[in-house]
Amino acid sequence: MSIQSPVKIVTTHVLAEMKQRGEKISMLTAYDYSMARIVEEAGIDVILVGDSAANVMAGHMTTLPITLEQMIYHGASVVKGSKRALVVVDLPFGTYQGNSKEALSSAIRIMKETAADAVKLEGGAEILESVKRILSAGIPVMGHLGLTPQSINKFGTYVVRAQNKEEADKLEDDARLLQEAGCFAIVLEKIPAALAEKVAKQLVIPIIGIGAGGGVDGQVLVIHDMLGINNEFSPRFLRRYHNLYEEMKVAIGHYIEDVKNRDFPNSKEQY
Repeated sequence: MSIQSPVKIVTTHVLAEMKQRGEKISMLTAYDYSMARIVEEAGIDVILVGDSAANVMAGHMTTLPITLEQMIYHGASVVKGSKRALVVVDLPFGTYQGNSKEALSSAIRIMKETAADAVKLEGGAEILESVKRILSAGIPVMGHLGLTPQSINKFGTYVVRAQNKEEADKLEDDARLLQEAGCFAIVLEKIPAALAEKVAKQLVIPIIGIGAGGGVDGQVLVIHDMLGINNEFSPRFLRRYHNLYEEMKVAIGHYIEDVKNRDFPNSKEQY
């Protein structure tokens, strides 16, 4: 079996087929045109325009401050750089919780103004009405359970979720509810690997993990974390594939030195 699917365009149907034949789904975040082009050309299956942009792009401590307008800006930028990958945009905090009409309006704005392929919402039964309303408009929805960063003030911590039976049972129930509602996939974040594998086996839709072990149907990471651009975040589930922070700092240092020493620009680098 090939590592990368030969399909030219990744759709929600293609992801379902990938699960059926046991091909793992690769997913990374991107927030701008240039990064999206690189991720796309590397062959990624799904690009998530995450509300984690609040952290890595804007420097906020949580994902809560990012606005719908900012998510639309990032989403539109990423879509311009993507041709093959499925692009999913997060609905930010406050645009769907407790008001299904607002949820639909927010999702429609994202789809119309970014040309993305789908939206992602955090939560289960408590946001089911919003999920159904968005789906009724023909907008694909990806769910998100487990650690839900938009609920940080409710839980007060980013520790592993669903470690007790009550919370694990609720997560399983919520996953089934999201599938029955029509979600095409679910992200499970920072939960026990055995629970994540159980959910992935129970459901027919793809389950994408982040800190949820290897028994799920695919994986997602924040690109700034896995490339080592952000070097202050080191959870157990993160594998750093590069240390761009240090490499970029060294390169910039060389540039500063060349400017100070009048070595840049040289005679070949001017008109």
